[in-house]
Amino acid sequence: MKVKQADRDSWLAKCARQGSGKLHLVRYINGGYQVRVVEKICLAGKDTMTPITMASSIAEHVQRAARRIQEISTLPQVAVNIMRVVEDPRSSAADLKEVMEIDAALSARVIRCVNSSAYGVRHKITNLQQAIAYLGLKQIRNLAITATVADLFRKSESIGRYRRTDLWKHLVASGLCARMLAMRLRFHNFEDMFLAGLLHDIGIILIDQHFHESFVRVIQSIKDGTTLVEIEKGILGFAHTELGEAVGVQWGFPDATRAAIRYHHQTASYRGEHLALVRCVEVAHLICTLKGMSSIGTNLLRFNPESLSGLGMTANDVKVVADDLDREMAEQMSLLQI
Repeated sequence: MKVKQADRDSWLAKCARQGSGKLHLVRYINGGYQVRVVEKICLAGKDTMTPITMASSIAEHVQRAARRIQEISTLPQVAVNIMRVVEDPRSSAADLKEVMEIDAALSARVIRCVNSSAYGVRHKITNLQQAIAYLGLKQIRNLAITATVADLFRKSESIGRYRRTDLWKHLVASGLCARMLAMRLRFHNFEDMFLAGLLHDIGIILIDQHFHESFVRVIQSIKDGTTLVEIEKGILGFAHTELGEAVGVQWGFPDATRAAIRYHHQTASYRGEHLALVRCVEVAHLICTLKGMSSIGTNLLRFNPESLSGLGMTANDVKVVADDLDREMAEQMSLLQI
């Protein structure tokens, strides 16, 4: 139904008073406010009405959604502490070892991964001190965060062509591919590239788990000519990129990682200091999707060619990295099973 601008506030108030306020999205269209009434959004198995009024911005709606997730689940404190320690230039290997030792199970998973064939250790690593000395703070951080985030995917779920296990494969592959791009381009922060690639689509699994009924509708609404962001905004009122960034703030993700989460579909809009990293993640996302490792089981890409030219890369460079990714994935299988 269409509501004139002068009547919108009284109409919205009437909706709320009558209890019919399943109002989800209001758009200004052709001189009037188009009000679309939708079903309740399901938050972690519990129906909760979340109306957007004209006084509420999309940013406020995203923050409410992020706070809801924070109330239900959060990143383990040890993972938050690990990122905090590694981001601090004053930190030492001893500082990282101290915060990781609190979680014996996580430490054991990291050590087991370090001992896999991917890292070519000559003598078996038996403790954290050896592991950190061998790989360095950032690579140990990445293994720890990979192990922690992997727990979000333990419960299998599928909707149409979407599979949680395939989303996890997409994230790991994107992390590896972003790191490969960084090394090819001789960027020094290649481990930060991996972390950003690993977490760039974390908003999708958060919507899947905490807004599942609406997520089902998102997946069922996918069609050619649209993007995932457009579909999400039409149903949820926000996109996985916006939710992922907001939750990343709560969970203490590094600034560069949050930038990649928010802008990997729209690098042309990014104006910060991590542009090269965001571009690398976008190109990695492209490569993985084109190789059949998409986040949602469907290719809805709209790629910005400036991301490629801005990195000084050609289509042939992309092909070379794409071919090399198969070998890298085979060598790093332990990350998928960490």
